[in-house]
Amino acid sequence: MATLLRGAAASALADGGPGRRSEGPDDRDPRDPRAALLGLACWAGAWLGVSLATGVGLALVVVVLLGLWRVRGLPWGQAVAVVLVAGWAAGMLRAESTTASQVAAWAQEGAVARVEVLVTGDPRTVQGSFGPVVFTRAVVEAAAARGATVRGRAPVLVLTDPADPGLVLGQRLAGSARLSAAEGRDLAAMMSPVAPLAVTAEPDVWWRGAAAVREGVRRAVAATPPGPRGLVPALVDGDDGRLPAQVEDDFRTTGLTHLLAVSGTNLTLVSGFLVAVARWSGVRGRGLAVVAAAGIVGFVLLARGEPSVLRAAAMGTVGLLALGTAGRHQGPRAWGVAVAALLLVDPWLARSPGFALSALATAGILWWSPTWRDALLPWLPRWLAEAVAVSSAAQLACTPVVAALSGEVSLVAVAANLLAGPVVGIATVAGLLGGVVVLVVPALGAVLGWGASLAAGWIILVATWTARLPTPAVPWPTGAAGIVLLSLGCLAVAWAAPRVMRSRRTSVVVAAALTVWIVVPPSVVRHVPVLGPASAGTAEGWRVVQCDVGQGDGLLLRVDDHAAVVVDVGGEPDAMADCLRDVGVSEVPRLVLTHFHADHVGGIDGVLDSVDVGEVVVSGLPAPGSGVEAVTRAASRHGVPVRVPALGEVHRDGAVTWQVVGPRSLLDGAPDAPVTEDGAEGSVVNDASLVVLADVAGPGGPALRVLLTGDVEPGGQRDLVTPLAGLDVDVLKVPHHGSAHQDLDFLTGLGAEVAVIGVGENDYGHPAPATLEALQRSGADVGRTDLDGRLVVVRRGGPVTLVRQR
Repeated sequence: MATLLRGAAASALADGGPGRRSEGPDDRDPRDPRAALLGLACWAGAWLGVSLATGVGLALVVVVLLGLWRVRGLPWGQAVAVVLVAGWAAGMLRAESTTASQVAAWAQEGAVARVEVLVTGDPRTVQGSFGPVVFTRAVVEAAAARGATVRGRAPVLVLTDPADPGLVLGQRLAGSARLSAAEGRDLAAMMSPVAPLAVTAEPDVWWRGAAAVREGVRRAVAATPPGPRGLVPALVDGDDGRLPAQVEDDFRTTGLTHLLAVSGTNLTLVSGFLVAVARWSGVRGRGLAVVAAAGIVGFVLLARGEPSVLRAAAMGTVGLLALGTAGRHQGPRAWGVAVAALLLVDPWLARSPGFALSALATAGILWWSPTWRDALLPWLPRWLAEAVAVSSAAQLACTPVVAALSGEVSLVAVAANLLAGPVVGIATVAGLLGGVVVLVVPALGAVLGWGASLAAGWIILVATWTARLPTPAVPWPTGAAGIVLLSLGCLAVAWAAPRVMRSRRTSVVVAAALTVWIVVPPSVVRHVPVLGPASAGTAEGWRVVQCDVGQGDGLLLRVDDHAAVVVDVGGEPDAMADCLRDVGVSEVPRLVLTHFHADHVGGIDGVLDSVDVGEVVVSGLPAPGSGVEAVTRAASRHGVPVRVPALGEVHRDGAVTWQVVGPRSLLDGAPDAPVTEDGAEGSVVNDASLVVLADVAGPGGPALRVLLTGDVEPGGQRDLVTPLAGLDVDVLKVPHHGSAHQDLDFLTGLGAEVAVIGVGENDYGHPAPATLEALQRSGADVGRTDLDGRLVVVRRGGPVTLVRQR
């Protein structure tokens, strides 16, 4: 259906043009890069203008211009230079007019001003340090403070309390507000009203009409399940505020996030539906072009006319031109013109990830998909060849930006888009119709809403299923070198793609290899001798490994040659994944997270993405919320159960026998009660750490007894004195990264031969000299990951040995 709607809109644009001529062999190459080069030059200039100080930006522009001057024979060199300078000037002037305005100066002084404001965006609620705060974009059209009055259009962000009357797009307001400095150069000020602002003018009629349809869409799907209830409004008008967090995470993993934002796809579907209805009604020629144009205007109003919406409208229109009969000529040229025009009007788009994704996806479709489709046509039906080519080209073009934003490259994006694509049009159009009809006939609107929700439910099912595959995505470094390397790789794939696609056999082999990579669990691959991980020098006979994960904890207890119980995962996924790979661990029967601070749970994706995990065992105190949410999302995405253990619970996993020995106060049923009264660093969350006592058997002598203490504070340490009375341990994981807040009698009384500290560069003074000295005086060999690297504890028939692997 989506393809039919796009085709209808494209034909409308193609039919309406005067003086069209037929294409012939003398036509220029439709992929003529000159107009696109102008768009890229304007993009680069605008980025320099809004990102850098005026002097620095000007110096870089001069360097580029000198380079262009010295390169003789560069096509359109003078035009590129002019557009580059124009983009830089537009960006510089926009940034300077904002940061150098009188409103910005008053904001630096924290002044209270009398303001007249036009609301330009919808309110968004975020969780602040002291509770929810509502942010709304607006422009100050007039302001008076300290005896002066100014007029203009200064962009601001209005901060209001959720209990105050909500601001509405298009309203004009007046009142007193305190101004404060804003971060970045795109805002003149942050603005906090002293009292609720008074409404001086309601939104214009077209904004009120669009708001009614938006609210109608939500009413039409109000009785549907939560997932579709949040997805349908996102498809129709870009509002994803009601979408469940897990669904959003799955969309991100599977490359479907473009459906959650206002995009050119939304435009083509809405306009295509209107054109199809008009054609059925007998409208032809220029009338169809008028209908398509009306669809574009209506789309902009419905989706709120913000810069992202205007960007989507422009890119969608370019996409429609590309699909028309003259598209092979008009599309690439229109892309360059549209990019330059958008950036000259709003230079801040140069820094927008949404703009980059939309522009690159459109460029990929224009430049690559026709050739790829033609390569597939000899052995695929036209509709399937076009679907594969368009999805693959758009995804490949966006891959470097997506990787820079998410830190991963999706392997299932093309398949997910192919499976979801056929019903996107149904969900979008039915949702829009439901939003209109429900205003007149509520029952019929609800029926249409259910139809939209069924299609949306299929999209969610596709996202959920593909995100649960063993390897839906692979991690990728987000630094400049990593993104440049990935970009070069994408260009190489784009060059090779048509050569591969022409051969059915080669295409099938490549698709099969990619499928095996995606669906075969990593643990299976690791057990293949040729493909399995090589141990990066891990000491023979290792029993315990304290991974070097920076300022955080991540520790392995050896179950067998390829398995370990993991206790905490550090703060960064890559560091923990590297440790598991280097040690040769591919299975984790149990992952223990002592508490939910980021330096203990932040690396969970690195573990779940790289090895098979049986279950996750967590602290009984669900705080802080960010850590709980990260763990819950990651475990749910991989289908791994999460539970809180009972005090005294014992497990045996291969060579590891372990028992939960604390915290007593939380596991005895008082999770909300403070458990420490120690100094300023004392923390209820730290003292909620699971404390685990483990015996790790091995062929090189008797079992090692290991005490793992999380970040338990002195109060929690004193709670352990009685249950651990008379107990000697071989290895102690020093609490809280060796901080000064310790019960030294408890630590030194354990008789540990080895003490390991997970620590990185920090401003907390970890590890504290007093803690180190006390442990060393007790006879322990103390290792710290910031100086010693990975710490490996071995026993080869004699004493316990600590191996430092810097």
